[in-house]
This record gives sequence, C-alpha cells and structure tokens, in this order.
Amino acid sequence: QVQLVESGGGLVQPGGSLRLSCEAAGVTLEDYGIGWFRQAPGKQREAVSSITKDGRIIYASSVQGRLTISRDNAKITAYLEMNSLETENTAVYYCAAGQFGSYLINNYYLRRSSYRHWGQGTQVTVSS
Repeated sequence: QVQLVESGGGLVQPGGSLRLSCEAAGVTLEDYGIGWFRQAPGKQREAVSSITKDGRIIYASSVQGRLTISRDNAKITAYLEMNSLETENTAVYYCAAGQFGSYLINNYYLRRSSYRHWGQGTQVTVSS
C-alpha cells in the first residue's frame, strides 16, 4: 500500500521560506514521478511542480523562480523548497506520485489525473 506523508508546513511571514517534505512508504520511489499541488481556500487544487523519476523538472508558470523541487530516492523523500512567500501562497500543499515517462509534454505532469497516489496535505499559512 502506497502512502505519502507531507510535512514542513506551518505559519511563515511574507518573504519567508519553507521546505516541505514528502515521505513515501510502500513504494520504490525511483519508479515514480512526484508532483506537488496546492489548494487555497475556496479554490481548485492546482499544480505547483513535478519531478519525474529521471529527474526532469517542470514548474507551473505561476511559481517559476520561487520554488525548487527535488528528490532523494535513497531517503524515499521528495522536497519542495519555497522562497519569498506571499500571502496568496497560503494553501494546503499536497504531494502525489504517479508512474509515467520523462518525455511527455509539460502539461501532462501538471494534471491531477496523472497521479494515482496522494498525501493528506500540509497547511502553509503566510501571514504577518
């Protein structure tokens, strides 16, 4: 049974930084691509970033330059480092795992339907 557990969320002031972690269990992480999504209050869940099993990285256009996605297969963990956070970044952040190739169009990796397994999410609140 595949389980994904996010951690690292919390309250941070505008301009601050956070690093979210996504720890996997019941899966060989190197066989999966990992995506990060977020859902703000009253809004739909949207993609933030994705990293394929081969290390190809895709960012949503809305977050370019302020996020860094990475993975450590030995630790069965993926990360999302967020810098220069703004109040509109407040959301529940989810990680997800899916099995797909590394040579598809960018949009594929940013679709919810591309991922089979999901974590429960971690709350990120940006407020002064």
